[in-house]
Amino acid sequence: MLSQQQELVLSEYDALYDIVVPQDNLLRRINGLVDFSFVHQELLDKYCPDNGRMAESPIRMFKYLLLKVIYDISDVDVVERSRYDMSFKYFLGMAPEAEVINPSSLCKFRKLRLKDTDLLNLLIKKTVDIAIEKGVIKSRTIIVDATHTGSRSNPYSPIEILRLRSKQLRKAIYNADEDIKDALPKKNGDDDLVKELDYTRDLLDIVSGNAGIAGVPAVKQRINMLKETLEDIEDHYTTSKDEDARVGHKSEESSFFGYKTHIAMSDERIITAAVVTSGEKGDGPQLKSLVEQSRSNGMEVDTVIGDTAYSGIENLRLAEDEKKGFELISKLNPVISNGCRKEEDKFDFNKDAGMFVCPAGHMATRRAKQGKRNGRWNQAWTYYFDVDRCKACSRRDGCCKEGARFKTYSVSIRTDEQERLMEFQKTPEFKAKARERYKIEAKNAELKHVYGYDRAESYGLYSMQMQGAITIFAANVKRILKLT
Repeated sequence: MLSQQQELVLSEYDALYDIVVPQDNLLRRINGLVDFSFVHQELLDKYCPDNGRMAESPIRMFKYLLLKVIYDISDVDVVERSRYDMSFKYFLGMAPEAEVINPSSLCKFRKLRLKDTDLLNLLIKKTVDIAIEKGVIKSRTIIVDATHTGSRSNPYSPIEILRLRSKQLRKAIYNADEDIKDALPKKNGDDDLVKELDYTRDLLDIVSGNAGIAGVPAVKQRINMLKETLEDIEDHYTTSKDEDARVGHKSEESSFFGYKTHIAMSDERIITAAVVTSGEKGDGPQLKSLVEQSRSNGMEVDTVIGDTAYSGIENLRLAEDEKKGFELISKLNPVISNGCRKEEDKFDFNKDAGMFVCPAGHMATRRAKQGKRNGRWNQAWTYYFDVDRCKACSRRDGCCKEGARFKTYSVSIRTDEQERLMEFQKTPEFKAKARERYKIEAKNAELKHVYGYDRAESYGLYSMQMQGAITIFAANVKRILKLT
C-alpha cells in the first residue's frame, strides 16, 4: 500500500544536514534542480491504495537507483553507503537517524513497480523540460550516433568472469594490505570450472573472515561483485544467456554481443531522445524516431548532424519532407544510398564493418562493384552472403532460391537525393557543421566510463532500457547543473 500523499520526515537532528552537507554538494544541487514528485505521480497506480503494509516511497526508491548510476556501485553498496553518508541520506529525504532499506527491495522495485513504464522517454522528457525552462537549450541542432553496451553474460566464459572478478578483488586487497598476500589460497591454473569455483569460495571465505581487510570500502565492493558473479554461475553452472542481446559489429573484424543505444543530443550536449535496440540493428533506420522524439520532448529541430550511417535514401527523403524535414549533415556513402530494395525486404548497412546485414542478422561475407566502368549510372555494389547459412535460416523462403550458389544483395550507386547531398557536402556551411559531430563521441565515452554504461547490469531489452533511462537522466541532470 502506498500513501496518497508524500511523507514529510521530521527529526530533531535535521540541522546536521546544514552542517555536514555543503550548499555546493552535487546531491543537494540535484535536489534543488529536480522536483521528483513526478515519480510519485507516475507510479501511483502501481501500488494498492488501501490494502497491505505501507510501501517505501517510490521517490526514495528511484533516488536509490539514481545514486547507483551516479556513483557506479552495486545495490548492496548503495544501501550500505546510505547508512553512514549524510549527503546520501539528505538526498533520499531520510532523517539522519533513520534505518535504511534492504537491498533486495531495489530489485523488487525495478521488476514490479517500473514494469510496463516507458521510463526512457519519461526521464528524457523531464530533463529536456528542465533544460528548456532553465534556458540551457538554445540551439535547433541535434547530433545523432549510437553507442554499444556489452551484455552481462558476454564475452566471458564462466571461468574467465570468475578470474576477472577474483583478480579485481586481489588487486583491491593488495592496495589495502600487501602483507596478506601469503594468506590467500593458491590460484587455480587449470581450465576446470569446478576447481575455479572452489578457489573462488576459498578466496571469499578467507577475505570475509578478515574483518580489517573486508571492512575496507574498495575491498567490500569487490567482494560483493564477486559474490554476485559466483551466485549467478552456481545457479546456472554457466553464465546466463541474454536472450535479447545480439552480435553487432564495431568494425569488419571486431564484434560485440549486447545492445545499442541510439542517441540524439542537442548542441549543448543534452540528450533529447534515445532508442535502445539489440546489437545488430543499424544506426540509420533509427533517425526518424530520434527526430520525432526530440520534437515531442520540446526540442525544435532544424538541423541533424550524423556520420555516414544516416545518409541512406530513406533519411535523405525524410530530410526533404516539406512538413517534417530538416537539414541533414551526413556525409554520403554510396554503399548505403538505397538502403533496401523493397519495404518488406530490409537490409541494414553496418557502417563500421562496411557490409550489409540481412533481416535475420547475418552479415555479408564480401562485396564487389558491378556494371560498366564508364557508365556510372549503371554501376552497383553487390554484397555476397554465406549461402549455407541462408539454407538453414527461418526466412529462407522467398529470400534464397533453392540450388543457388550465392545469396546477393545489390544497391545502385546514386539517386537524385544523393546528387543534391553531394553538392551540399562541398559547401563551407556543411563542413563547419559537420565538425560539431565530435561532441557526441565525447558523450558516448562519458556514459561508458563515468556511469558504467559499457556493460549491461541485467538481462533483457527492457532491463537495458531501464538502465539507459536512469543513466541518461543522471548525465543530463549533471550537464544542466554545469551549464547553469
